[in-house]
Amino acid sequence: MPKALCLFSLVASILVVCLFLVDSVAIIAGVEALQILGGASLMMDLTFAILGGVLIYLSWSTYREQR
Repeated sequence: MPKALCLFSLVASILVVCLFLVDSVAIIAGVEALQILGGASLMMDLTFAILGGVLIYLSWSTYREQR
């Protein structure tokens, strides 16, 4: 069960990072059709993408410890 939770956390954080990176790239490029979150704030998008990356690292290292 703990391995499944680590993998679920890993997949969820990868989706979060992809979501916020696509939104931030769309803000920078000026493409309103790709602004998934409405393009509210570039700083918010980058912060959540960085924090999602931290969660990816923590999930991966915890998964490796459980093997």
